[in-house]
Amino acid sequence: MSSATDRMEELRRRMDEITVSMIRLLKERIDTSTSIGDLKRLHNIPIIDESREDEIRKMAMKTADQEGIAQDVAVRFLNRLLNKSAMLQSKDSPTHLAIFARAKAMEREGRAIIHMEVGEPDFEPPQAAGRALLEGFSAGHTKYGLPAGDARLRDALAEDIRRRYGVASSGEGIMVTPGARFAVFAGITTLLHPGDEIMLIEPTWPAYREAAIYHGVKPRIIRTTLESGWEPSMEDLERAATPQTKMIVLSYPSNPTGKILPRRLLDDIMDFAARRDLYVLSDEIYRDYTMRGNYCSVLEYAYPKSIITQSFSKSHALMGLRIGYAAAAPDIIRRMTAASALCLTGVAGVIQYAALKSLRYDTAPNVKTMRERLGIISKVARRAGLEFVEPDGAMYVFARVPGADGMDVVERCLERGLALAPGSGFGHYPEFVRISAGTGQVESGMNILHDVVREHTWKR
Repeated sequence: MSSATDRMEELRRRMDEITVSMIRLLKERIDTSTSIGDLKRLHNIPIIDESREDEIRKMAMKTADQEGIAQDVAVRFLNRLLNKSAMLQSKDSPTHLAIFARAKAMEREGRAIIHMEVGEPDFEPPQAAGRALLEGFSAGHTKYGLPAGDARLRDALAEDIRRRYGVASSGEGIMVTPGARFAVFAGITTLLHPGDEIMLIEPTWPAYREAAIYHGVKPRIIRTTLESGWEPSMEDLERAATPQTKMIVLSYPSNPTGKILPRRLLDDIMDFAARRDLYVLSDEIYRDYTMRGNYCSVLEYAYPKSIITQSFSKSHALMGLRIGYAAAAPDIIRRMTAASALCLTGVAGVIQYAALKSLRYDTAPNVKTMRERLGIISKVARRAGLEFVEPDGAMYVFARVPGADGMDVVERCLERGLALAPGSGFGHYPEFVRISAGTGQVESGMNILHDVVREHTWKR
């Protein structure tokens, strides 16, 4: 017995030594990663380099074979390390929210700011929503509710899906959420596991990448270009997929480009997802803002592993009420609802009642206004010499300022009272700015941008 105890103590001491060595190596790796990040920022190099990560992944798999460790274990461990590096190296990256915060601070100091950095439509919300808030309070919609949402709203949303797309839907396949953002977060964190991989098509809204990294899921970036019309290559998708890849995110009409994928390409992507048994998270909050008749919802494919997120923020201008929803198979909804039950309980009953009463609100006038504003933005942007693809939908123009640093353009515009979003907030697009049509002051804002672009010459 004494011999066994001595051996146990010896092994535990060795385990302690290994643990300390691992922590010291981790510290060394963090310091090295931070230095690499400093160089990337100095020389404008992308934070995530897929070709470099592929080299490391192959090295890890080869080492795993040599050491008798399962490749899947090694790759998942590597993915956590790569995520840590990405977090360290991107912590100071400028975002539209950072510019928004600065613009708000300037307003508090008495400056007049034209907000074209955030996707916040300035339309009047439905009057029915205001009345419903009062009615809901009087009717007693102030009690605890179910985490998945009020049954009447869920049934009404399912009926709306059936009416719009002609596909089967039921209240059991709906989860009401505090904005679409939480639906995205719940989809990623409840359906994926740390070490899994998620495919993101950039440029795109940064919350997908941030939610994935937060949960220990490795983003695999599919980069698109202005020259390709912001269309992803199927070859790039196939090349990026690995056994650890479990989900692909689609966001069309796109934030920030306004792109809508051609049906043939969406068909190919959905076939790709089915062949690889991937979840498809489709964020469709801009579906009402379409400029052309080429929009197709992922709902129309009736793919059993799809999760569609929606919101009342953009279409109904109910941003501050924080009300959205997810549509998916009932078993997926049950898993996502567990996250809501854990941290939210549910969306306030009066807000759900307001959404229910606003569901049939006619958004056509808002869509018409958004089209007109995007037309003004596009016209002035062309006159200023900006390079962009005409948006198919959403509420943005994603434009390149030739030869310029997008953040420099943003800074110069902010000095003159115009807030824009830097392209670097949506991926490695340092020459771009995102221009929002959410304000009625688009013409004044674009005149400022036009003057800034024409008056300055940038050297990269």
